[in-house]
Amino acid sequence: MPYRRLPNTDQARLRALHSALDMADHVGVESMLITPKMHLDTKMFTPLFEQVVNQYNDARDLQSDLSRQVDNASRLAKMYLSHYIQVFNMCVARGEIKKEMRQGWGLNLNEDSVPAIETVSQMLSWGKKVVDSEEKRGGNRIYNPSIAVVKVKLQQLSEVHNKHQDLLQTIQKHHAKVEEIRPKADALILELWNEVEKRLEPNTAEERREIAARYGVVYVYRPSEKKYGI
Repeated sequence: MPYRRLPNTDQARLRALHSALDMADHVGVESMLITPKMHLDTKMFTPLFEQVVNQYNDARDLQSDLSRQVDNASRLAKMYLSHYIQVFNMCVARGEIKKEMRQGWGLNLNEDSVPAIETVSQMLSWGKKVVDSEEKRGGNRIYNPSIAVVKVKLQQLSEVHNKHQDLLQTIQKHHAKVEEIRPKADALILELWNEVEKRLEPNTAEERREIAARYGVVYVYRPSEKKYGI
């Protein structure tokens, strides 16, 4: 015997609510299998629930796009910053720039390797030290890449990273709203389905399932029932 299964995703919840409203509109107020109060409650609640869910999903979609932008900006910032540091060290090795200039970056005078710049935080932190120090430094300038270009890449990374961080906070707020309203959706759907099935009690089991399904009620067969064709 198939059993009733309540929706377990927000999209399934919305489908159930819309199915009930569509069926009620189709058969008319006098013939619908739910009470006028249930119809009104469902009609009032559904757009509110849908708006909250859509806001959360839209923010999640935007977050995916911003994540790609952060990854791309990080790749470019790391490449330009590491290349600049490598060229700087070569200039020091050739005696074109005094190694004491490394102190402005917070490095050991004899440190000729590229510091750890794997994370966005590391890139922005080291980048600021390098840019600030180089903009104050006189003498020979580095042009491949120039510190101006490095600064632009770091600014681009900072901007998109800040947008992403702000969006993450927005997503958390939207998620909290969904978590708050979801139990109300579940309670409404449960009550709605109970009303539909109660009105169908005089019908046969097969008729009840067929008609209730038009109102969004979902019935599923157990694995053993599928196997034996029950």
